[in-house]
Amino acid sequence: MSDATLNSIKDDPNDFAVQISDQVESFLVSVVEVAKGDEPDSAVPYLLLELSQVLLAGGRLGAHEDIVPEERYEPDIGPEPDVDDLRERLAGLLEPVDVYTEVFDPYEPRKSPVACRISDDLANVVTDLRHGMAHYREGRVSEALWWWQFSYLTNWGTAASASLRALQSLVAHVRLNQPLGALDGLDTDSDEGDDGVLEAEAGAVMAAEIGEPLGVRPNGSPA
Repeated sequence: MSDATLNSIKDDPNDFAVQISDQVESFLVSVVEVAKGDEPDSAVPYLLLELSQVLLAGGRLGAHEDIVPEERYEPDIGPEPDVDDLRERLAGLLEPVDVYTEVFDPYEPRKSPVACRISDDLANVVTDLRHGMAHYREGRVSEALWWWQFSYLTNWGTAASASLRALQSLVAHVRLNQPLGALDGLDTDSDEGDDGVLEAEAGAVMAAEIGEPLGVRPNGSPA
């Protein structure tokens, strides 16, 4: 695709490719900024927001008809940028909540949950999105859209969805004052008495202590 054609596409803010690329670019920039650790007290809210936004782009790609690139074979984009530093920075920033459990495929029966890391997921999403962005910046718009769509279905969509679920769960635990560990829960039939109430309250304090440094505060806490 010529530079003139690419520019004409970019001049139309309603173009599908422009909208997807804008959301991808916003996610890439935001994750890199969060990973710097300059504002750890807003890490979780930013990541929750950006994952939600990029998954909107993914949903649009998934709902779109199959995108066919103009070239039969994928052009070489050169060496992939290293994401190990990004991964390590995110792991350090999210250390108290980085590891979570996930069912890899909800449609596969009797599959046990596996341990995952938000930092690994984010690094994988960044890798896939950067790959497509490299094509987009070179004017290969159909190649970029094809890659983003294909990798959404095969990799980054799953990783982003799992991380979003983990972060949403963290926010819910902290905001609702629920323990972060194994939630036995206190129901109306419980006979645990005062000890059970105290145990639940202790768990809620732990959730707050973990969540507040990352930007998540219990309901009623001062901003």
